[in-house]
Amino acid sequence: MAQPQLNTQLFSYACQLVESVFKAQALTLQSLEQIADLQLDALEKQSTLAGDFLAAATETRTADGLRGLWEKGMALNRDSAERAVNVAREVFAVTQRTAQSLAELAKQQQQAAKDAATVPLTEARKAAA
Repeated sequence: MAQPQLNTQLFSYACQLVESVFKAQALTLQSLEQIADLQLDALEKQSTLAGDFLAAATETRTADGLRGLWEKGMALNRDSAERAVNVAREVFAVTQRTAQSLAELAKQQQQAAKDAATVPLTEARKAAA
């Protein structure tokens, strides 16, 4: 096999590898962006609800008001826990989709490497025959 042909094949494989790396990076960054958005939305909702609760707490002056505040606090805690579980599920789903996409990309890259290794051997065998 001639040196220029080998260089061309190696360059082609290197370009494919770099393209796969950029795709993997883009997938990962997109996943991180989605996760950050989910967490920031949850934090914003929690902050708003906590602020409303604190505003209600500062305005409470009676025993009935304290009982109502207690119920609001319990509801706030329950909602917060449910929201945290939902966000965790969504984060897990995003992570799982990203992992599947990265695995598919790795599989494609592995096939490209296999093809890059077998094509020169096949051509060498044909030339020898």
